[in-house]
Amino acid sequence: MTHVRHAKLTTTQFQDLVTDGVPLAGYLGCRVLELDYGTATLCLPQRDDLLRPGGTIGGPAMMTLADVAIWGAVLSMVGPMALAVTTDLTFHFLKKPPPGDLGAHARTLQLGRRLAIADCIITAADDPRPLAHAVGTYALPEAD
Repeated sequence: MTHVRHAKLTTTQFQDLVTDGVPLAGYLGCRVLELDYGTATLCLPQRDDLLRPGGTIGGPAMMTLADVAIWGAVLSMVGPMALAVTTDLTFHFLKKPPPGDLGAHARTLQLGRRLAIADCIITAADDPRPLAHAVGTYALPEAD
């Protein structure tokens, strides 16, 4: 028999954290689509003000999307920790993103007492091929 673990916060609770607790993510309108134990799926809706010359979505918006998705994957395992912070984010642009909604799927790779490592794949909403890949490390505060 396998043991099913449940996320330590709901999709709605994480959406509230994203909207109210992460100024840039709230401004960008990042939407949490799904949160499960160790994973998070988010959407960055199409916005004309995020387009660079040439019609591609700007890198800072994509990096924010990946960072927030990684944060969600980690928090799904540890619960809401306001002081869990990014200590490292490595980002690889794989393909020019077309205008349109972007999706991000993050998964926790390693959860320790003080650090969590996760990765994230960003895709166009209508194409499953990766546009970008990120790996991030989050520092977790000491338990009280």
